[in-house]
Amino acid sequence: MKITARIGMVNYINTAPLYEVWRQTVHRADWQVTEASPAVLNRMLHENRLDLGFVSSHEYALHPDQYRIMSDLSISATGTVGSVFLFSKLPIASLDNQPVLLSSQSQTSVSLVKIILEEFYQVRPRYSLGSAEDIGTGMERPAAVLAIGDEALRLAVAGRYPHRLDLGEAWQAKTGLPFVFAVWAVREDFCRDEPDTVLAIYQELHRCLRQGKERLREISATVAGRVPMDEDACYQYLQGIEYDLSTEKQEALARFFEYLIARGEVPAAALPFKVCGTH
Repeated sequence: MKITARIGMVNYINTAPLYEVWRQTVHRADWQVTEASPAVLNRMLHENRLDLGFVSSHEYALHPDQYRIMSDLSISATGTVGSVFLFSKLPIASLDNQPVLLSSQSQTSVSLVKIILEEFYQVRPRYSLGSAEDIGTGMERPAAVLAIGDEALRLAVAGRYPHRLDLGEAWQAKTGLPFVFAVWAVREDFCRDEPDTVLAIYQELHRCLRQGKERLREISATVAGRVPMDEDACYQYLQGIEYDLSTEKQEALARFFEYLIARGEVPAAALPFKVCGTH
């Protein structure tokens, strides 16, 4: 069968309220779904190996000429997110010139932690990219580790670090805004050439989200073992993950992009961001 859409889906627990329902109820052989970390999906979308998908907010800002943002969909949090942490052996304000290991799985979280440390705390650590699993394999032992998604949930349960900074909470404390970690980005050409397919996918995503929220307790019980974490803790965590892109979330996304532009990480064309029509 001809593939009519190539869709990228983040394979972390934070997408379970949407993706568990999708896997059970969406039966479209012509829609090809790829599960991966945000960093892999970013690369695939940029290389035209996907048409649309959940990608790092940073990826849209990096290549704004290539994408549009699907309206009213995100992975975001108002305050505590619970799965994007800087785990540290030292107080956060003491990390100047200290080695900090950054997750290679998400561009957004890497940029966000740098903004928080350098702009909010006025410290400049020495960064390296990798995973907490790499520690002890000949690399310099870091004073702090940025972890996201399921890896962050596992480290939080393990409790090995005396200090931990929730990036969503730190961002809100400084800006008063929620934070948008991921958006549904659609390739510009696909948005233009296949509007009916984009609309059909948009409608299914929203249907799955509505049903997922209604079944959140059941879904939490299903996915908690992946970490592993307590079912109630998983339920509380998923209650804090938000999937809309409200006016306030759009303001928050613009604020993040302003920081990225000022720091020279992304082109000025990232703003104003473009939305793919879904109505």
